[in-house]
Amino acid sequence: MSSQSRRHSALEAVANVAVGYGVALLSQLVIFALMGIDASLRQNVVIGLWFTAVSLVRSYALRRAFNWWHVQHRA
Repeated sequence: MSSQSRRHSALEAVANVAVGYGVALLSQLVIFALMGIDASLRQNVVIGLWFTAVSLVRSYALRRAFNWWHVQHRA
């Protein structure tokens, strides 16, 4: 079994975060309304994009760390 390439890790992370962004944005709109936080759609989109960028970096870093661990502990 070969290790996952960095490019594949990045593409997987981007796909995962892109799909999650739509769900997160809708959730954020509902949760903000329930919590009485008044934010425009534009503000919600910008906030969501920042969290998405953080999530993308986190997801990629974790994927690479687990891939490294898997390669190091291969029997």
